[in-house]
Amino acid sequence: MRPVPEPSESIARPAVAAGPPWVLVTGAARRLGRAVSLHFARAGWNVLAHYRHSAEAADRLRAEIQQLGQSCHLVQADLVLPDAARRVLDTAAAELDQMPRCLVNNASLFAADDARTASAVQLQKHLSTNTVTPLLLANELAQRVPADAAPGWHSVVHVLDQKVHNLNPDYFSYTVSKLALAGSVALQAQALAPRVRVCGLSPGLMFPSGPQSQDNFDRASRVNLLRRAIDVDDVARCALFIAENSSINGSIVQADNGQHLVPLQRDVMFAVDEAGRVRS
Repeated sequence: MRPVPEPSESIARPAVAAGPPWVLVTGAARRLGRAVSLHFARAGWNVLAHYRHSAEAADRLRAEIQQLGQSCHLVQADLVLPDAARRVLDTAAAELDQMPRCLVNNASLFAADDARTASAVQLQKHLSTNTVTPLLLANELAQRVPADAAPGWHSVVHVLDQKVHNLNPDYFSYTVSKLALAGSVALQAQALAPRVRVCGLSPGLMFPSGPQSQDNFDRASRVNLLRRAIDVDDVARCALFIAENSSINGSIVQADNGQHLVPLQRDVMFAVDEAGRVRS
């Protein structure tokens, strides 16, 4: 039997850009986006931090990342606009020495409605921000990575929500948009392979949201199998793990203390208040 020839150097060692890799985080200035950005920076990544209105918070994030010894560039964009994905990646091409190795689609619109009150405007805004632009950002990244990039080197993390695995009728437009994004993870992973891996990350309740009071959050954040608040740093570590593990593709990581296994008839912030009224 003839021996199998060794692969050539160009095949065995696809090109990997020199220097620290870059991560693009949307909605990077606050909350989970900030935690994700700082975890990547502590792991030796440079950060392209997207924000919409939070300019001061973005400046503070940049200073923190620079204090960690990493580079940070800021990019402002309203992700509801149809050309937002192209504009953000144009900024990356102009300011960075390489395309981002990872894209974390974290920015989300989260406005209250239900199926009866949902309007065309609300549905379109949620879908544009939470579904369309994240998908287009991933597509743009795949088109711009070097042709000889190592398979699995570049990745996309679509931040979802435990609600897509544990449905209730509240926040209808938001939930529809996240369901569409979750349903696109496997499809886009197939479409963009082998140039870019695509995964999802589904956290649970981590911060007070919408009209939620601190007391309501303190009670609602324990409605999960572990009966404790979800650690935002744990969720951020999951995003970094996906980015650095080139074998993970088309999967959704659920980082929610098992919240998706506790079905409720209402969103958890409303459910805990209704339960309290019943007990009283």
